[in-house]
Amino acid sequence: MKIRTAREGDAEGLLRLLRRLDGETRFMMYEPGERKTTVEAQEEVLGNTLVSKNNTLLLAEEGDLPVGFLEAVGGIFRRNRHVAHLVVGVLEAYAGRGIGTALMAEAERWVRGRGLRRLELTVMTHNHAAINLYGKGGFAIEGTRRQSIRVDGSYVDEYYMAKRLA
Repeated sequence: MKIRTAREGDAEGLLRLLRRLDGETRFMMYEPGERKTTVEAQEEVLGNTLVSKNNTLLLAEEGDLPVGFLEAVGGIFRRNRHVAHLVVGVLEAYAGRGIGTALMAEAERWVRGRGLRRLELTVMTHNHAAINLYGKGGFAIEGTRRQSIRVDGSYVDEYYMAKRLA
């Protein structure tokens, strides 16, 4: 397994990974079949990410197959450019193999190299595996977003978690 920064030619594989995650987990934002992004649109998004100074997209690969990702989106204003919001996803078949930990470690290296000082994310309060992963990585719960997500007709709470790097 290797972790690397996504490249321009990764749009199709990334989109396939995202759609697969949409279908196999209820912990990601998109519902199964909801993602209508085309390969061309994904190429444009990826291209914009690659030229940004405070955004990145990391891929975890088994051979040439993307099995996980981490997106770090930095603030766009002077007041929040020191902050990056993270989104992480790993295919169920590859869970528990240290991929999430490796993605988080690489993201932290990337963020520190750009002078960012804070990482943030949200996680559903019943996603214990992810909460454990983030806690192990030094993230702390800073608050609860009540009924912030609706999954399968029910409202779900999320934790707002962060890690200060300074």
